[in-house]
Amino acid sequence: MAQQDQIVEVDGRRLKITSLDKVMYPATGTTKAEVLNYYARVSSVLLPHLSDRAATRIRWPNGTAENQFFEKNLPSGAPDWLSSVTVPSTGSRGGGDTITYPVIDGLAALTYLANLGSLELHVHQWKVGRNKQPKNPDRLVVDLDPGAPAGLHECCQVALLVRDRLAERGLESAPVTSGSKGLHLYAALPGKSNWEEVRDLAQRIAQELSRERPDLVLWKMTKSLRPEKVLLDWSQNTGSKTTITPYSLRGKDAPFVAAPRTWEEVEQGARTPDALRQVAMDEALERVDAQGDIFGDALYS
Repeated sequence: MAQQDQIVEVDGRRLKITSLDKVMYPATGTTKAEVLNYYARVSSVLLPHLSDRAATRIRWPNGTAENQFFEKNLPSGAPDWLSSVTVPSTGSRGGGDTITYPVIDGLAALTYLANLGSLELHVHQWKVGRNKQPKNPDRLVVDLDPGAPAGLHECCQVALLVRDRLAERGLESAPVTSGSKGLHLYAALPGKSNWEEVRDLAQRIAQELSRERPDLVLWKMTKSLRPEKVLLDWSQNTGSKTTITPYSLRGKDAPFVAAPRTWEEVEQGARTPDALRQVAMDEALERVDAQGDIFGDALYS
């Protein structure tokens, strides 16, 4: 067995963990061992948001300085105990091509996939039912994506506008800094609307705010219109689209995290430039240790 490889037992499953000293994040020298430790420590708050959801991964087998690739299907050589679900590729109940996704239902599955370099974990806005078919979405998400020189300050200002529009429709929302450039807003849904209806609702909100604040808000994907504005990406609610899971790492030079935030933090970020920034891995662990799962408490309580 190669140096730094180990056989470990996780939740009763024997796993071969490889290349623990491999540097996954070059800017900080963060190793695979530290990545696996992060996911183990954050699993209590992360796993509930992966449960019953088909998981797409973005893998960096040799760290973020090297090539990445998206993986939807079960990885080659996956153990037979790894849960999976086969669903239409569109995320709808129609026919056509299918994809067999893993379902990350415990720490063993999370560790197995993280060991393969799956730094980013993305899921749909719908869960899989007992019949192994997609249910109606249980949440709506709006991705606030700033066009330079706009940044998190402008995202926070727009987030407050979106929060109010969702509240007008009886929907409470929860913010998450994406770990990349922007901010995500989630609203829990009762599961009565299909994904087309949820997508259209998110689009209407984006269009309304674009008309009211054309200086700040954009709903069209046109790249030439992006500078200095915040794109309200409503398309994340399309049945086939996925969004980074709260508490997942991001595949950047340094280990940033999609981190749930409080509305007080977002309000401060809207008032004061540079008051809000993306959250690094160690800080994310400190926040979880101190606060628990503020995302789940806000969205599903």
